[in-house]
Amino acid sequence: MSFTATDHVHMAHALRLAERGLFTTQPNPRVGCVVAHGDAVVGSGWHRRAGEPHAEVFALREAGARARGATAYVTLEPCAHHGRTPPCADALVAAGVARVVIAAEDPFPQVAGRGIEKLRAAGIVVDAGLLRDEARELNCGFFSRLERGRPFVRVKLAMSLDGRTALANGESKWITGEAARADVQRWRARSSAILTGSGTVLADDPRLTVRLAHEKAPLTPTLSPSTAGGEGAFQALSPKHAWGRGLGEGAAFAPLRVVLDRQLRTPAGSHVLDGSAPTLVLHGPSASCADKRYAQAELAAVAEQGGALDLATVLSLLAARGVNELHVEAGPTLCGALFAAGLVDELLLYVAPLLLGDTARPLFALPPLADMASRWRLRLHDQRMLGQDLRLRLRPAC
Repeated sequence: MSFTATDHVHMAHALRLAERGLFTTQPNPRVGCVVAHGDAVVGSGWHRRAGEPHAEVFALREAGARARGATAYVTLEPCAHHGRTPPCADALVAAGVARVVIAAEDPFPQVAGRGIEKLRAAGIVVDAGLLRDEARELNCGFFSRLERGRPFVRVKLAMSLDGRTALANGESKWITGEAARADVQRWRARSSAILTGSGTVLADDPRLTVRLAHEKAPLTPTLSPSTAGGEGAFQALSPKHAWGRGLGEGAAFAPLRVVLDRQLRTPAGSHVLDGSAPTLVLHGPSASCADKRYAQAELAAVAEQGGALDLATVLSLLAARGVNELHVEAGPTLCGALFAAGLVDELLLYVAPLLLGDTARPLFALPPLADMASRWRLRLHDQRMLGQDLRLRLRPAC
């Protein structure tokens, strides 16, 4: 299928609209829609948050009667099932659009081609694949969860020029500057969950919350243990968790805090147990807690492997809870274990122009290599200067 220059312009517009839901749609995908007659846009919209209308509905509302005979550009295949909202495929048919251009097909089992089939059965021309890679990148976690059964795992680390993350005594505040730390908050905000290990909790007592510059009205859903797809299994937080920090088009989602604590060592008074955000503590099958330390957190047992929690099982459990993008902020042991197991999809690496010396702590704890042919290869996805610091986004080389 060959697409016109006009098609590309409108789909690029739809993708920019979809990105406006970057911090608010979880566990749903970020989706945008443009309705146009030739070069003229008559309606546009994006999915703002789970449980609310999808992108197509907003675009068709704006277009009104002008939608008849128009082309709808949608970044993800229109849904064909009744979730918390009616099928968008039905809405497009009822509006009388003549053509639908889709960026990426939806892997959610209740859609997965059925939206396209419903549109074509109604006599609508459907063309798919325009800017597919860009649409999938915008929803990398959604596609990972549904196609691989695990979240997209992004590991964030900050290091000195000599590859060190903290002094030998554990002190690490602050390696990077204010601009880099503010950037981290945006990556946290777009994630479904933030994961750390008990060692980091004991050493640094992190909050693992999203702190953005502009606050807005509270609106923070949480992920249901029953969440299996993009729509319909979405719970509101209890009042103690009903907080949010706004960015863009509304209050940002409050990522689930996940602590890997095999022996339940997290002490009372730790920030991750303060109830300021939804928190899940994963522990070994034999660990138990009789006190009230975890009164404001959920506990769940996970199988062990080699004296540690089985990381593949952890990711599978989080996917079952609707976690799309998992943001990891942990020490060299946990980060190294994820990397060595081939479970890291992206390394978000902040490099500061300073030196910490050879006694400072390393970036990863990785097994020794027998030869250079066995080295771990990464490819540069993008790079950006943030104040005096350099941010690298790296992904495993295929």
